Amino acid sequence: MAATGVLVGGVTFPWMPNVVNLTQSLTQGSVLQPAWDYFHQNHHELLRSPLFPVVLSVSTYFALVFFYTALDLLAPTWPCISRFKLHPEEPITWAHIGPTLGLTMYNNLLYIFPATVAQWLWRPPTPLPHEAPPLWAFLLGILGCTVVFDFQYYLWHLLHHRVGWLYRTFHAVHHQYSQPFSLVTQYLSGWELCSVGFWATVDPVLLQCHCLTTWGFMVFNIYVSTEDHCGYDFPWSMHNLVPFGLWGGAPKHQTHHQRPATNFAPFFSHWDWLGGTDVMPTGLSPRHVAGPPVEAKEDLRKEDRQKGLS
Repeated sequence: MAATGVLVGGVTFPWMPNVVNLTQSLTQGSVLQPAWDYFHQNHHELLRSPLFPVVLSVSTYFALVFFYTALDLLAPTWPCISRFKLHPEEPITWAHIGPTLGLTMYNNLLYIFPATVAQWLWRPPTPLPHEAPPLWAFLLGILGCTVVFDFQYYLWHLLHHRVGWLYRTFHAVHHQYSQPFSLVTQYLSGWELCSVGFWATVDPVLLQCHCLTTWGFMVFNIYVSTEDHCGYDFPWSMHNLVPFGLWGGAPKHQTHHQRPATNFAPFFSHWDWLGGTDVMPTGLSPRHVAGPPVEAKEDLRKEDRQKGLS
């Protein structure tokens, strides 16, 4: 029987073809290909529908909100949950949930539903390539879209805080809650909701992402946006997973709601580092961050107003 293998320097290595084949399969995206083939064959029409991205986004958001809201309602009587809250002394009640859920439903009916109908009527079906993206392209595409979105919202956010008319007209509604919780994520004006939705839709197109990468970015973007407002500091939270303080997360975004002139970037911290607006969380429970007590919030806001930043 003839020996099979790879000849290197006159020596045959019979195990080398397996390594070569594995490397080639990984670079060709075989990790995602089986799942993509399944969805392509069994849910082809659903995935091609212009309605699918909207349904995916809305269902992801409400699933996350349901999860975090359930935690909020259980936290006062479940110490295993309240120990992870940034402010366990300030429970979330139905008095908080009602108005935020009401505005969320209003925005979905007034803005999201008409946009969905328009997409269904005028947007052509999404072309589905037969090949799944390589795993590295899938992950790099999500990272690239997140970096671009982070920069876009940083500029939008900074502008709407520095220009008083823009803040009062479009962004002030989001700051009615100094202690964010999950439903505050979309407690927004119509202009802000449309701006965020526009970037999340356009960025994967600008980066020429595979449709699977686009959907992955949508889910990830909604997840980290909701996590930013959830009010929890779990071990698996993004700011605990990303090293070197590169990710702001819920603690820094809660600081932004308490000190509106700080921490403008939604996810990463580098733009606030460069702009001099990065501030470490203050007034949280001792388990999370040591700092001034909650009673100091108003003094911090006065300090920001004196600086002309909020």
